Amino acid sequence: MLSKELQELAEPVLAKVREHPFWAGLRDGSLPPESLAYFVEQDTRWLLPGYARALARTAAATRWDAHASLLARSVIGTLEARDRLRAAYAELAPRLELPAAAESPEITAPTHAHCSFFHAATAATVAAGMGALLPMVWFNHQISDDLLRRHVPGSRYAEWIKVYHPGEGYQYAVKGFMAAYDELGERMAVPGRAELLEYFTTSIRYEWAFAEAAWSRSGWPL
Repeated sequence: MLSKELQELAEPVLAKVREHPFWAGLRDGSLPPESLAYFVEQDTRWLLPGYARALARTAAATRWDAHASLLARSVIGTLEARDRLRAAYAELAPRLELPAAAESPEITAPTHAHCSFFHAATAATVAAGMGALLPMVWFNHQISDDLLRRHVPGSRYAEWIKVYHPGEGYQYAVKGFMAAYDELGERMAVPGRAELLEYFTTSIRYEWAFAEAAWSRSGWPL
């Protein structure tokens, strides 16, 4: 099945992402608060809206109604998650002594590259778009579950970790995505499958890069 092939391809990167200093610092409370503020600003102002638009473009382009429905529902879910996370951070920031998130932060170079990749992939072909879209929804599920499971109880970011998790129902959305990719695997010709794998491989690297950018608070070269 295609979903299994994709999981096997991504697992080595996912394992490294789980142990990245950004996520490890969230788990044990040692993450610099400025790094979490950077993450929230770039994620809610730029990356999640960019991802929602990428989902919408692929929903409009796919020939399969069930896949269009899945992607369209994910557009709404992504934008709702953006609003929920922004509000949760604003509520928790004073109590956890976190920097206030800027209302209109400048997009940074790593985030700009990530959003541009989503735009280019979903403007190319359905195969490219589907390859680019899966890692974000899948890694979010895996990372948020891992944070809940392994965080240090009572540590600085324990409250944030709980609100960051998208909820138990999110696993069913991920299962829906995996089923859609298995259907694609049965229907796609060899060139389309190869293109999907190519964009998927690049997209999982962007998941690592976004964590690294938040950890180092990367901006534009001066």
